[in-house]
Amino acid sequence: MRSAFTGLEKVPVNGGYREPDKWVWCGSAVEERGNGYHLYASRWRKDYPMLTGYVLFSEIVHAFSKTVTGPYHFIEKILPTGNPEDWNGRMAHNPVVVKWKDKYLLYYIASTYAEEPPPPGLIQQERSLADKVYARIKIGVALADSPGGPWHFLKEPVLEARRGCWDNALVTNPAPCILPDDRIYLYYRSNTPEGLRIGLAVANSPEGPYMRIQDEPVMEGISVEDPFVWHNGENFEMLAKDMKGTLTGEVHAGAHFLSRDGIHWQVQGKAYSRSITYEDGRSVMLGSLERPQPLFGTDGIPKCLFAAAADGPGGFMKAADTWNIAIPLRDSQG
Repeated sequence: MRSAFTGLEKVPVNGGYREPDKWVWCGSAVEERGNGYHLYASRWRKDYPMLTGYVLFSEIVHAFSKTVTGPYHFIEKILPTGNPEDWNGRMAHNPVVVKWKDKYLLYYIASTYAEEPPPPGLIQQERSLADKVYARIKIGVALADSPGGPWHFLKEPVLEARRGCWDNALVTNPAPCILPDDRIYLYYRSNTPEGLRIGLAVANSPEGPYMRIQDEPVMEGISVEDPFVWHNGENFEMLAKDMKGTLTGEVHAGAHFLSRDGIHWQVQGKAYSRSITYEDGRSVMLGSLERPQPLFGTDGIPKCLFAAAADGPGGFMKAADTWNIAIPLRDSQG
């Protein structure tokens, strides 16, 4: 099978997207020809712990740069709505932007609540609200005529957890893939007693309905999260976070998969490591390098990898800083 994925180049020192007083995560970029690049990322207040805080406070923001690697600068907050009665009223996360026909689609997860959150010092002990909000997470989509918006958000989610099924816990990590015939394959993650699993639903249009391809996960027995899927003209390709290191030899490295049909996948090995080298010569082992989101050139080849990055020895609770990182890809064009 032919693969379109290439390796990582050196990382610009001041690229990507940061906010000094916020946790920053995710990051999906899209090019506006002749103008620059739009980035959609997640951020939330830093007085709360990184992991628990996103469940209650994450919001999706729009940033912009004239160059693909940045630095990106804040433009606006686009979600949540702020109305606790809306399903996407109080938190939004995991933005992913793709082009479908002449429209741009923004997929995301969201949830809501009306209660007052515990103060930062008690949030780890008083987890009932965060757990309830997490269990309510659903997947939604917005449409726009240009990569910078404005965005029209569908009033209802397009995918929810199913009672009595393997994905009854929640649906998260949306990974839309546009097929050559314009159908939309929407991959997603759910939590099971056996580990994290990937599901697949299909729709003929962004509004849906999204119908599960099968009742079981598409990658049974493989524990990954944060999938990104694309069709290279011949095959499906996927990048995902290797949860245990059994696929790549490195815990939380990026695993690369190929598939003929988008359902049956073969592991191709390690796509990237958490170890990166900056343009100034420094080599760093990041605590996290996940939520991989390649940006493609006009030739259909990935030219830049956007990902969520964290410092520290590894693990969300040990990070002091997080940001969106932009890494050029080797031998790319466009």
